Amino acid sequence: MEKNQDIRDAIKEARLKQWQVADIYGLSEGNFSRMLRKELSLTKKEKVFAAIEKARKGIN
Repeated sequence: MEKNQDIRDAIKEARLKQWQVADIYGLSEGNFSRMLRKELSLTKKEKVFAAIEKARKGIN
């Protein structure tokens, strides 16, 4: 199983692209992708899930 699979699945489920979530999170797509290579802390995961929700709702 890939690292941060829950985040990757949530992005797919929301029909988003990583760049959309990365933009709201405040990183470039490349840096966001690299960040997901290692398992994130609970605090960072919460921030990513909040960014996914904002992107899903179209809120910047």
